[in-house]
Amino acid sequence: MALRLGTENKRQVYLVSGLFAFIFLYGGYQLYRMLGTSPTPPPPPAIVKTVSLQQGGGTAVAGADQKLTNAGLDPTLHLTKLEQTESVEYSGTGRNIFSAESAPVKIEEPLKSARVEPAVIVPTGPPPPPKPPAIELKYFGYLQTKDKSIKAFLVHGDDIFMAKIGEIVDHRYKVGAIQPGSVTITDLAYNNTQTVAVTANATAAQQ
Repeated sequence: MALRLGTENKRQVYLVSGLFAFIFLYGGYQLYRMLGTSPTPPPPPAIVKTVSLQQGGGTAVAGADQKLTNAGLDPTLHLTKLEQTESVEYSGTGRNIFSAESAPVKIEEPLKSARVEPAVIVPTGPPPPPKPPAIELKYFGYLQTKDKSIKAFLVHGDDIFMAKIGEIVDHRYKVGAIQPGSVTITDLAYNNTQTVAVTANATAAQQ
């Protein structure tokens, strides 16, 4: 029994020893990698293009292998070149926008307005009433009675009428003033009064 317990204790001791040995070796390997290897190299520097000024030419040359230096700069103030730039005058053909005394540009007036003018509508009012028809009676002659009254002879087609002042002929025409040369007739259908002249070959009779 005692021998069995001693064997189990030895196995546990071996397992623990092996575990510690593995931890020691693994930790030493990681420490060796951290201290023995070189750090990660930094990224290469970016290429910056510089501009240098050449003396005399006044032009700028750009390049990746050039550096900006003060060797070619001329700090001298050239009054002659300054006067040349100040003496430049505006020589345009139109209005000088830098001068308050410049005359404004004359704009030609259009020949016709661009707006469409509405048509002028002349009020005509209501249409005139229709013209009444002409009276179809013909004045053929007259008759004078003993009491000095006058009767007119009127003809409408094949019909002959004899009427005095105030009488109605053919159920439509009213006889007005009777004269030797004319008679006044009123068309009752249209309320139209016309003077009918005596026709040729008219006769006058007495009774």
